[in-house]
Amino acid sequence: MNYKTVLIVFFLVITGLSSSFAKGNQLEDAQIKAKTEGKLIFMNFSGSDWCRSCMILKKTILESPEFKTFANKNLVLVDIDFPRKKKNQLTAEQTNYNEKLAEKYNKDGQFPTIIILDSDMNIVAKTGYKNLSPSQYVDHIKSLIN
Repeated sequence: MNYKTVLIVFFLVITGLSSSFAKGNQLEDAQIKAKTEGKLIFMNFSGSDWCRSCMILKKTILESPEFKTFANKNLVLVDIDFPRKKKNQLTAEQTNYNEKLAEKYNKDGQFPTIIILDSDMNIVAKTGYKNLSPSQYVDHIKSLIN
């Protein structure tokens, strides 16, 4: 194996051990993975413990087998969360990082907001919660990125 192949395999093993959504300061890691794998970045601005539409989107769409299958092939998932409950609070560093991303990508502060980026961090599409089935939501995302 050459160096590049070893590096890619190592990266895939490490990312495979993490959750399906990148956490924390991993937008940069998501960018590297998107470049390496030829995928888009699916950045989800969420209020996980207070935003009803965020909770519904996560439960009915993002956790569905249909969406997961599509995402595994086409997307690198990044969750930018803004929880309100004390028990769910992020570190000050993480909160600051998320706020900087929101200033750049979610200026209106709408939740949930989905920003789809290419691997050069250019915005490809913007969407949010839609009252759709998982397969309809996948079709919606496909229509945005094509």
